[in-house]
Amino acid sequence: MIPVIDKAAYSQLLVKFQPKVIETEEEYNSSYQVLLELMARGDRTPEETAVLKLITSLVKDYERKLEKLEPPEPVSPHEMLLHLMEENNLRQADLARRLGSSGVVSEIVNGKRSISKSQAKTLGEIFQVSPGLFI
Repeated sequence: MIPVIDKAAYSQLLVKFQPKVIETEEEYNSSYQVLLELMARGDRTPEETAVLKLITSLVKDYERKLEKLEPPEPVSPHEMLLHLMEENNLRQADLARRLGSSGVVSEIVNGKRSISKSQAKTLGEIFQVSPGLFI
């Protein structure tokens, strides 16, 4: 059953909180504080619940917009190698069979040696990714 909203009470809440599309971090912080305030109330009126839903929607929209704007942080070739090794459950010994000696692989994995172009090509084949990730 959808609760009946008292238009006068709802209007008063809209005037008090003045929800709008969030465009700045300051507006986000302000809206988030209102959101927390409304969530903290244990026995919200139907009007407060409606405003809470509206502000929640506005906050989520702003957060989604931020996620799209922020480019992913670049990952170093070394970090990429460690990540792919973990994801594929590979050990240094598994790579040594294809890349050369275990000493060289150990230095690469521990970040003491950079990955050569030929090693990057081999790693690209092993992990089925672009060799450019390792250069």
